[in-house]
Amino acid sequence: MELEKLINEDIKQAMINKDKEKLEALRAIKAALLLEKTGKDVTGGIIPESVELKMLQRLVKQRRESAGIYLAQGRPDLAEPESFQASIIEKYLPEQLTEEDVVAIVQKIIADTGATGIKDMGKVMGMASKQVAGKADNKMISEIVKKLLPG
Repeated sequence: MELEKLINEDIKQAMINKDKEKLEALRAIKAALLLEKTGKDVTGGIIPESVELKMLQRLVKQRRESAGIYLAQGRPDLAEPESFQASIIEKYLPEQLTEEDVVAIVQKIIADTGATGIKDMGKVMGMASKQVAGKADNKMISEIVKKLLPG
């Protein structure tokens, strides 16, 4: 619920400042929040923080993928607004962990669980995803787990 209040305040500020690009990104977050309110994970109109984090990560990922596609097609004019929106949305996510931090966390999980090969990837991924929820991209976690597990 705090995220919703923060977004509403930032929308007002962007409107006052006549910052159309930022306003567009903020309205996208607000629209996604409204959709989440009707979801199955929400009770009493209050969105759990874990759901908010997943939603924000999904919005950033969508913007980054769109920007990549536009750049691949030689359309930097369309890629730039997508990248800008992703940077605005990222500001509402917790500070992201570096790759080195994630490697250290995954190594500890592998040692704790006794994972011996790629067949244990699901177990390691599940624990790692919970531990770094919102602080690292699952794609990066997956690549690190694949590198660290033999086989």
